Amino acid sequence: MEKIALFYGSDTGCTDDITKDFIALWDQDNLDVREIGDVKKSDFDQFDHFIFGLSTWYDGDLQSDWESFFDDFQEIDFTNKIVAIYGLGDQIGYGEYFIDGVGILAKVVLENGGEVIGHWPYEGYRFTDSVAMIEEKEGYFYGLAIDNDNESQLNEERLTKWIHQVKKELQVYRSHKNVLT
Repeated sequence: MEKIALFYGSDTGCTDDITKDFIALWDQDNLDVREIGDVKKSDFDQFDHFIFGLSTWYDGDLQSDWESFFDDFQEIDFTNKIVAIYGLGDQIGYGEYFIDGVGILAKVVLENGGEVIGHWPYEGYRFTDSVAMIEEKEGYFYGLAIDNDNESQLNEERLTKWIHQVKKELQVYRSHKNVLT
C-alpha cells in the first residue's frame, strides 16, 4: 500500500487534536504524518497522495505554518498527485471566511496540475461565504469543514464519513491508474 503524506499545521492545538482523531479513525499505517513547519518543498516529491489539515485564521488567513510555507507551496508541481483537505473554521464568528484555507490550498493544487478529492457538502452549515466553495460544483466545499468552536459534537461523525469517502475515492483513482498503466 502506498504511503500517504498527511501534512498539517496547528497554532492552538485544535487542528492537532483533529489530526490525532483523523489518524485514529484512518486505522491504517500508511500515513506519513508531519507538521507543515517541518516540511520542505522537496518532501512533496516523495508522495503521490496527500492529506492536508489546517485552520483558517481571522479574515481568511492561512494557519501560521502554512502561511510561512505558502511561497514554496505555490511552486510545487502537483501533476499526477491526489490531495484531500480538511479545514477548521468558525462559521459563526468568521462566517464570511469559513474554512478559506481549504480553498486557498485547493486552488494552488489545481492550478499546479493536481486533483482534489474529498469534496464535502456545505448543506447544514451556517456560514455566509467561503473561498473553499467549489464554483463548478454547487453545494460543495473542496474538502471537509470542521467547526470545532460551534459544532464539536459533529467532529467524529464528519471525520468518519469523510475518511470513508476519501478512501473510496483513492481506491477508484488507484484502480483507474492501474488500468491505464
